[in-house]
Amino acid sequence: MEQKIRRDRKIGDNLRKLRSDRGLSQEKLCAQLQRRGCDIGRTTYAKYESGELNIRASVLIELRKIYQCSYDDFFEGLDVGE
Repeated sequence: MEQKIRRDRKIGDNLRKLRSDRGLSQEKLCAQLQRRGCDIGRTTYAKYESGELNIRASVLIELRKIYQCSYDDFFEGLDVGE
């Protein structure tokens, strides 16, 4: 069964910024995630960044470790307008 994505706030721009700030390609990042037990391919990760797919909490946990950032960095600016 295919999951329909409803319009929601997306963290894709923040994911892209964190990755590019560290000079990582999507391929290199996915290789690091795979070594940490996250079975994520580049196509799936690209969908996280574009907002087509919601990211799993387990992936966020590993990304926080890779980027050595806080969880707040993933959600920065998403509460604007409230």
